[in-house]
Amino acid sequence: MPFRLEPERTFRHALAAAEAAAGQDRPAAQIGLWVCSGSPLVAEIMAGSGADWLLIDTEHSPNSLESVLAQLHAVHGYPVLPMVRLPWNDVVLIKQYLDLGAQNLLIPMVNDAEQARAAVAAVRYPPHGVRGVGSALARAARWNRIPDYLARADETISLAVQIETAEAVSNVEDILAVDGVDAIFIGPSDLAASMGFLGQQEHPEVRAAVERCLAAAAAAGKPAGVNAFVEATARHYIEHGARFVLVGADVAILARSSEELASRFAAGAADDGGQPASY
Repeated sequence: MPFRLEPERTFRHALAAAEAAAGQDRPAAQIGLWVCSGSPLVAEIMAGSGADWLLIDTEHSPNSLESVLAQLHAVHGYPVLPMVRLPWNDVVLIKQYLDLGAQNLLIPMVNDAEQARAAVAAVRYPPHGVRGVGSALARAARWNRIPDYLARADETISLAVQIETAEAVSNVEDILAVDGVDAIFIGPSDLAASMGFLGQQEHPEVRAAVERCLAAAAAAGKPAGVNAFVEATARHYIEHGARFVLVGADVAILARSSEELASRFAAGAADDGGQPASY
Protein backbone atom coordinates (compact mmCIF):
# COMPACT_ATOMS: atom_id res chain seq x y z
CA MET A 1 0.00 0.00 0.00
CA PRO A 2 1.50 3.37 -0.95
CA PHE A 3 1.93 5.98 1.77
CA ARG A 4 1.72 9.72 1.19
CA LEU A 5 4.39 12.25 1.97
CA GLU A 6 3.76 14.55 4.92
CA PRO A 7 5.16 17.99 4.06
CA GLU A 8 2.66 19.51 6.50
CA ARG A 9 4.75 18.03 9.32
CA THR A 10 7.72 20.20 8.43
CA PHE A 11 8.59 23.41 10.21
CA ARG A 12 8.74 25.20 6.88
CA HIS A 13 5.10 24.34 6.18
CA ALA A 14 3.90 25.00 9.74
CA LEU A 15 5.45 28.44 9.97
CA ALA A 16 4.11 29.44 6.58
CA ALA A 17 0.65 28.20 7.55
CA ALA A 18 0.75 30.16 10.82
CA GLU A 19 1.69 33.32 8.95
CA ALA A 20 -1.09 32.84 6.41
CA ALA A 21 -3.64 32.16 9.13
CA ALA A 22 -2.64 35.23 11.11
CA GLY A 23 -3.10 37.55 8.15
CA GLN A 24 -0.57 40.00 9.51
CA ASP A 25 3.11 40.84 9.22
CA ARG A 26 3.99 39.32 12.58
CA PRO A 27 2.11 36.07 13.25
CA ALA A 28 1.96 34.49 16.67
CA ALA A 29 5.11 32.64 17.61
CA GLN A 30 5.17 28.87 17.69
CA ILE A 31 5.76 27.84 21.30
CA GLY A 32 7.96 24.83 21.95
CA LEU A 33 9.28 22.62 24.74
CA TRP A 34 12.51 20.65 25.05
CA VAL A 35 12.33 16.88 25.44
CA CYS A 36 15.63 15.97 27.11
CA SER A 37 14.77 13.03 29.38
CA GLY A 38 15.15 10.33 26.74
CA SER A 39 11.76 8.91 27.78
CA PRO A 40 9.01 8.18 25.21
CA LEU A 41 6.46 8.42 28.01
CA VAL A 42 7.61 11.90 28.98
CA ALA A 43 7.73 12.89 25.30
CA GLU A 44 4.10 11.84 24.93
CA ILE A 45 3.10 13.81 28.02
CA MET A 46 4.83 16.88 26.57
CA ALA A 47 3.18 16.29 23.20
CA GLY A 48 -0.24 16.60 24.82
CA SER A 49 0.61 19.86 26.58
CA GLY A 50 -0.75 22.15 23.89
CA ALA A 51 2.70 23.26 22.74
CA ASP A 52 3.14 23.78 19.01
CA TRP A 53 6.42 21.89 18.74
CA LEU A 54 8.90 19.77 20.65
CA LEU A 55 12.68 19.68 20.43
CA ILE A 56 14.01 16.16 20.98
CA ASP A 57 17.61 16.77 21.96
CA THR A 58 20.57 14.49 21.28
CA GLU A 59 23.32 17.04 22.04
CA HIS A 60 22.95 17.43 25.81
CA SER A 61 20.65 14.50 26.58
CA PRO A 62 20.87 10.71 27.02
CA ASN A 63 19.33 10.05 23.62
CA SER A 64 20.31 7.58 20.91
CA LEU A 65 18.86 6.57 17.56
CA GLU A 66 16.69 3.98 19.29
CA SER A 67 15.31 6.35 21.94
CA VAL A 68 14.64 9.10 19.40
CA LEU A 69 12.75 6.62 17.23
CA ALA A 70 10.62 5.62 20.22
CA GLN A 71 9.87 9.29 20.97
CA LEU A 72 8.92 9.99 17.35
CA HIS A 73 6.51 7.06 17.59
CA ALA A 74 5.13 8.36 20.90
CA VAL A 75 4.35 11.89 19.69
CA HIS A 76 3.21 11.08 16.15
CA GLY A 77 -0.49 10.99 16.97
CA TYR A 78 -0.50 14.43 18.58
CA PRO A 79 -0.94 17.85 16.92
CA VAL A 80 2.65 18.83 17.65
CA LEU A 81 5.72 19.05 15.43
CA PRO A 82 8.84 17.22 16.59
CA MET A 83 12.26 18.62 15.75
CA VAL A 84 15.45 16.67 16.47
CA ARG A 85 18.63 18.45 17.49
CA LEU A 86 21.70 16.51 16.47
CA PRO A 87 24.85 16.43 18.59
CA TRP A 88 27.00 17.79 15.75
CA ASN A 89 27.01 18.88 12.11
CA ASP A 90 27.98 15.45 10.83
CA VAL A 91 27.00 13.95 7.49
CA VAL A 92 26.69 10.41 8.88
CA LEU A 93 24.55 11.43 11.85
CA ILE A 94 22.32 13.57 9.63
CA LYS A 95 21.78 10.62 7.28
CA GLN A 96 20.91 8.32 10.18
CA TYR A 97 18.37 10.65 11.78
CA LEU A 98 16.76 11.44 8.43
CA ASP A 99 16.45 7.73 7.61
CA LEU A 100 14.93 7.27 11.06
CA GLY A 101 12.08 9.55 9.99
CA ALA A 102 13.04 12.83 11.63
CA GLN A 103 11.63 15.50 9.30
CA ASN A 104 12.83 18.60 11.13
CA LEU A 105 16.49 18.88 12.05
CA LEU A 106 18.37 21.44 14.14
CA ILE A 107 22.13 21.48 13.62
CA PRO A 108 24.16 23.02 16.48
CA MET A 109 27.23 25.24 16.36
CA VAL A 110 26.99 26.42 12.74
CA ASN A 111 29.43 29.31 12.61
CA ASP A 112 29.66 30.28 8.95
CA ALA A 113 28.14 29.80 5.51
CA GLU A 114 30.49 26.93 4.64
CA GLN A 115 29.28 24.91 7.62
CA ALA A 116 25.68 25.77 6.73
CA ARG A 117 26.21 24.55 3.15
CA ALA A 118 27.66 21.31 4.51
CA ALA A 119 24.50 20.73 6.55
CA VAL A 120 22.31 21.42 3.51
CA ALA A 121 24.33 18.99 1.39
CA ALA A 122 23.94 16.33 4.08
CA VAL A 123 20.12 16.45 3.95
CA ARG A 124 19.89 16.31 0.14
CA TYR A 125 20.39 13.38 -2.19
CA PRO A 126 22.79 13.65 -5.14
CA PRO A 127 23.21 15.55 -7.39
CA HIS A 128 22.18 18.36 -5.01
CA GLY A 129 23.82 16.88 -1.92
CA VAL A 130 25.61 13.92 -0.42
CA ARG A 131 22.92 12.08 1.57
CA GLY A 132 23.44 8.33 1.28
CA VAL A 133 20.67 6.37 -0.42
CA GLY A 134 19.02 3.72 1.72
CA SER A 135 15.31 4.35 1.28
CA ALA A 136 14.45 0.66 1.04
CA LEU A 137 15.83 0.28 4.59
CA ALA A 138 14.50 3.53 6.05
CA ARG A 139 11.44 4.52 8.03
CA ALA A 140 11.63 7.94 6.34
CA ALA A 141 10.50 6.34 3.06
CA ARG A 142 8.30 3.85 4.90
CA TRP A 143 10.59 1.21 3.44
CA ASN A 144 9.88 2.39 -0.13
CA ARG A 145 6.13 2.51 0.42
CA ILE A 146 6.14 6.27 -0.30
CA PRO A 147 6.08 6.69 -4.08
CA ASP A 148 8.96 8.74 -5.53
CA TYR A 149 10.48 9.37 -2.10
CA LEU A 150 13.98 9.83 -3.50
CA ALA A 151 12.79 12.53 -5.89
CA ARG A 152 10.54 14.24 -3.36
CA ALA A 153 12.39 13.83 -0.07
CA ASP A 154 13.16 17.57 0.14
CA GLU A 155 9.42 18.20 0.53
CA THR A 156 9.47 16.32 3.84
CA ILE A 157 12.51 17.96 5.44
CA SER A 158 13.12 21.29 7.17
CA LEU A 159 16.60 22.33 8.21
CA ALA A 160 17.38 24.87 10.93
CA VAL A 161 20.91 25.79 11.99
CA GLN A 162 21.90 27.07 15.40
CA ILE A 163 23.52 30.46 15.94
CA GLU A 164 25.29 30.22 19.29
CA THR A 165 28.70 31.86 19.04
CA ALA A 166 29.96 35.38 18.48
CA GLU A 167 31.47 34.16 15.21
CA ALA A 168 28.09 32.90 14.02
CA VAL A 169 26.45 36.22 14.90
CA SER A 170 29.05 38.07 12.83
CA ASN A 171 28.30 35.71 9.92
CA VAL A 172 24.54 35.48 10.36
CA GLU A 173 23.64 37.26 7.13
CA ASP A 174 25.84 34.89 5.11
CA ILE A 175 24.37 31.86 6.90
CA LEU A 176 20.83 33.06 6.20
CA ALA A 177 21.69 33.48 2.52
CA VAL A 178 22.51 29.78 2.11
CA ASP A 179 19.90 28.05 -0.04
CA GLY A 180 18.39 25.18 1.92
CA VAL A 181 18.70 26.78 5.35
CA ASP A 182 15.03 27.13 6.25
CA ALA A 183 15.48 28.84 9.62
CA ILE A 184 17.99 29.84 12.27
CA PHE A 185 17.74 29.15 15.97
CA ILE A 186 19.65 31.24 18.50
CA GLY A 187 21.12 29.68 21.63
CA PRO A 188 21.76 32.45 24.19
CA SER A 189 23.62 30.24 26.70
CA ASP A 190 26.48 29.19 24.42
CA LEU A 191 26.37 32.61 22.79
CA ALA A 192 26.87 34.26 26.18
CA ALA A 193 29.81 31.95 26.91
CA SER A 194 31.48 32.73 23.59
CA MET A 195 31.10 36.45 24.27
CA GLY A 196 32.78 36.19 27.66
CA PHE A 197 29.58 36.20 29.73
CA LEU A 198 29.36 32.58 30.85
CA GLY A 199 26.01 31.92 32.54
CA GLN A 200 24.72 35.42 31.74
CA GLN A 201 22.37 34.94 28.80
CA GLU A 202 20.38 37.98 30.03
CA HIS A 203 23.43 40.26 29.67
CA PRO A 204 22.55 43.34 27.56
CA GLU A 205 25.24 42.55 24.99
CA VAL A 206 23.93 39.01 24.60
CA ARG A 207 20.36 40.22 24.19
CA ALA A 208 21.56 42.75 21.62
CA ALA A 209 23.28 39.96 19.67
CA VAL A 210 20.09 37.90 19.72
CA GLU A 211 18.10 40.89 18.50
CA ARG A 212 20.62 41.45 15.70
CA CYS A 213 20.06 37.88 14.51
CA LEU A 214 16.28 38.24 14.69
CA ALA A 215 16.47 41.41 12.60
CA ALA A 216 18.79 39.76 10.07
CA ALA A 217 16.40 36.84 9.69
CA ALA A 218 13.46 39.16 9.16
CA ALA A 219 15.42 41.05 6.49
CA ALA A 220 16.29 37.77 4.78
CA GLY A 221 12.68 36.59 4.86
CA LYS A 222 13.50 33.51 6.94
CA PRO A 223 12.13 32.59 10.37
CA ALA A 224 14.27 32.73 13.48
CA GLY A 225 13.78 31.01 16.81
CA VAL A 226 15.36 31.36 20.23
CA ASN A 227 15.68 29.56 23.53
CA ALA A 228 14.24 31.57 26.45
CA PHE A 229 13.09 29.99 29.70
CA VAL A 230 12.41 33.35 31.37
CA GLU A 231 8.89 34.38 30.38
CA ALA A 232 9.63 38.10 30.12
CA THR A 233 12.63 37.39 27.91
CA ALA A 234 10.64 35.03 25.69
CA ARG A 235 7.96 37.67 25.22
CA HIS A 236 10.61 40.29 24.51
CA TYR A 237 12.13 38.20 21.73
CA ILE A 238 8.70 37.44 20.30
CA GLU A 239 8.08 41.19 20.13
CA HIS A 240 11.40 41.50 18.27
CA GLY A 241 10.36 38.96 15.66
CA ALA A 242 11.10 35.47 17.02
CA ARG A 243 8.83 33.07 15.14
CA PHE A 244 9.43 29.98 17.28
CA VAL A 245 10.53 29.94 20.91
CA LEU A 246 11.50 27.21 23.37
CA VAL A 247 10.10 28.19 26.76
CA GLY A 248 10.90 25.17 28.94
CA ALA A 249 12.31 21.66 29.14
CA ASP A 250 10.85 18.46 30.53
CA VAL A 251 13.72 17.91 32.96
CA ALA A 252 13.76 21.56 34.11
CA ILE A 253 9.99 21.58 34.61
CA LEU A 254 10.23 18.40 36.68
CA ALA A 255 13.17 19.72 38.70
CA ARG A 256 11.66 23.11 39.50
CA SER A 257 8.11 21.84 40.07
CA SER A 258 9.24 19.00 42.34
CA GLU A 259 11.41 21.41 44.33
CA GLU A 260 8.52 23.83 44.73
CA LEU A 261 6.14 21.09 45.83
CA ALA A 262 8.62 19.57 48.27
CA SER A 263 9.40 22.99 49.74
CA ARG A 264 5.80 23.28 50.91
CA PHE A 265 6.09 20.21 53.11
CA ALA A 266 9.69 19.12 53.65
CA ALA A 267 12.14 20.84 55.94
CA GLY A 268 15.44 21.43 54.19
CA ALA A 269 13.99 20.96 50.72
CA ALA A 270 16.06 22.34 47.84
CA ASP A 271 16.15 26.10 47.57
CA ASP A 272 17.93 27.23 44.41
CA GLY A 273 17.77 30.88 45.39
CA GLY A 274 15.84 31.88 42.28
CA GLN A 275 16.21 31.46 38.56
CA PRO A 276 19.18 29.26 37.57
CA ALA A 277 22.10 31.13 36.04
CA SER A 278 21.81 29.40 32.69
CA TYR A 279 19.63 27.04 30.68
